[in-house]
Amino acid sequence: MWLIAGRELRGLLAAPSTWLLAALSQFLLAWYFMVLLDRYRIELQPRLVASNSALGVTDLVIAPFLGGMPLLVLLVLAAALLAMGTVASERRGGTLALLLSAPLASWRIVLGKYLGTLAVVAGLLTLWWLMPLSLMAVTAIDPLRLLLALLALWLFAAVLVGVVLFASACTEVPAVAAMSGFAAGLFLLLFARTSGVPGGVLDALSATAHLRPLLEGRLSSADVVYFLLAAGLFIVLAVLRLRQLRGVGA
Repeated sequence: MWLIAGRELRGLLAAPSTWLLAALSQFLLAWYFMVLLDRYRIELQPRLVASNSALGVTDLVIAPFLGGMPLLVLLVLAAALLAMGTVASERRGGTLALLLSAPLASWRIVLGKYLGTLAVVAGLLTLWWLMPLSLMAVTAIDPLRLLLALLALWLFAAVLVGVVLFASACTEVPAVAAMSGFAAGLFLLLFARTSGVPGGVLDALSATAHLRPLLEGRLSSADVVYFLLAAGLFIVLAVLRLRQLRGVGA
């Protein structure tokens, strides 16, 4: 399993597309971060001083940055692009049959590919997170809230990689896996409660409803369990799909 994870990790790190994605996403999010900082410095800070408000950089810059749609949509896109070829490329290239013929359990193959891909996505996400962390050098921020926000985004990334991995196991075309995974990730992200009843079925299924408390600095075991169960569900589905391919031939 760890050999497969290392192989997946090395393959992604050796691909120019991974570094291009990292550079472009870092540039776009740096621009977004600077826009939030300028807005805070020019518009919001004078008002806060005049009203003696307790709000600060953590609430008005860091929280909107880490929980904003630009970063979350980029995370969905990054997971889709990095995980789309985990199984689909092997099927298309004819190497999956060789891998399935090895004396390895299907769950070990899936977990190896999952962990290798997740490591790259989590590393990319950590680079984005370093931007608000850099503000610690010039102003006071809430480090616990910053860490909980990183945990929330890592958990969401774990679900997204599982979704795309399953999509990749269902097709021989990586682009189809990327589009399917991206659409499913956006659905999880944008599927929010539309009724006026809090804590209903829609809240239970919405990733946004479980991300929000963690991004606001409120740790709840129910929110953590949601992401772990969702990631586990798609990993199990990918394992079942791989077993099916093993039975009929890849």
